[in-house]
Amino acid sequence: MITLALSKGRILDDAAPLLAAAGVHIAAADLNSRKLILPTNRADLRVILVRASDVPTYVQYGAADLGVAGKDVLIEHGGEGLYQPVDLGIGRCRMSVATRRGFDYAAAVKPGQRLCVATKYTEAARAHFAGKGVHVDLIKLYGSMELAPLVGLADAIVDLVSTGSTLKANDLVEVETFLEISSRLIINQASFKTQAGAIKPLIEAMQGAVRVPEKVSP
Repeated sequence: MITLALSKGRILDDAAPLLAAAGVHIAAADLNSRKLILPTNRADLRVILVRASDVPTYVQYGAADLGVAGKDVLIEHGGEGLYQPVDLGIGRCRMSVATRRGFDYAAAVKPGQRLCVATKYTEAARAHFAGKGVHVDLIKLYGSMELAPLVGLADAIVDLVSTGSTLKANDLVEVETFLEISSRLIINQASFKTQAGAIKPLIEAMQGAVRVPEKVSP
């Protein structure tokens, strides 16, 4: 039995048509239920539903053989023990720096300066500002990121941006985009070796569904 880890919400909604194009179907009744383990039309493949941030962990430790995770989640996880053979091109957005309107960001990120940044994505933010030679104090938040600069908790935030409407509604300005985000098909290294006969055709089918001529072998 092959287990595929997905997260509810946008990734599941976007992944379902790709899976269908690859010959994997999940009944609508199951998708709309509260079940966490979903059967598919294939007797050898099931889907489990977990938090988006937990998908790489389930795959890394072998509780799932495959999964779909955003590049942002994979950066924070570190990608240990995972193959990432296919960019599925779904869940597209961007990782950006935003500040309150009027904040002099250009002066704040000159080499040697110090900046206070609130974010859920501490690894990505740390790497970005280190590359600019900026000392950064990171404050980890899990929600309502836009509030941090408005109440003086931080100078800036690093967050995922899609339309930018939430930033605009809170009088924040997107001052820098540094990472394009999409979701990847990820695979447990041991599963790739021990169940190659079942997993490789699924990888190829997913590649065909997104029309990305990437290599199957890690």
